[in-house]
Amino acid sequence: MKSLKAFPQLLLWLAAPALANNHVVPPVQPATWFAAVDEHTDEKVAIAAEPYDTLKKEAIFRVDYLSHGVIPIRVIVTNNSDRPISLLEARIIFITAAGDRIEVAQPADVERVISSRRHAGGESAPPNSKFVSKPGKRDIDEDFDTFEYRALMVEPHSTRTGFVFYDISRLEHPLEGAKLSLETLRNADGAELFEFEIPFDKYLKSNSGPAN
Repeated sequence: MKSLKAFPQLLLWLAAPALANNHVVPPVQPATWFAAVDEHTDEKVAIAAEPYDTLKKEAIFRVDYLSHGVIPIRVIVTNNSDRPISLLEARIIFITAAGDRIEVAQPADVERVISSRRHAGGESAPPNSKFVSKPGKRDIDEDFDTFEYRALMVEPHSTRTGFVFYDISRLEHPLEGAKLSLETLRNADGAELFEFEIPFDKYLKSNSGPAN
């Protein structure tokens, strides 16, 4: 009997499901590496937003959020100053093209969206997908535990990153003309930084997101 090493394509096929189910946090890159970024040169702080708006990108999660009307967005905060900045009071708001403000969804919010869409006959994970066909509280909680943005302080010359989730189930084209707004960030003296606004059109025009 021939060894599997004689069939490299078969080996790749066998390995793919295992790789796809490794829920690994993406490597950290500075905010300026991404297309959708707002850089405040005077304050030496840059913040980027990277929507995970394709099945390929959201394969890191346990749940197919997109098909349930929830979009994960990776937030990247780079502090190039010599002093820390605080996000203790920060709000990260999804502002639609029409100006509606959507707050960050918590696990219970995501559960309600998924449950309501399921009862209404909404989309679900495709057959043979790596995603769980009927995601429950445990799957969502594990994703939040692994990926949610949690850094309340960003140290000097460092980058912190994580995901926020939004209910965009009522929006047909959620990213077009929309932006992410970060409000009430403070420096080490407690003074509020200027508001950060990150237009998603920058991301859409880049095609792939990263600037390089």
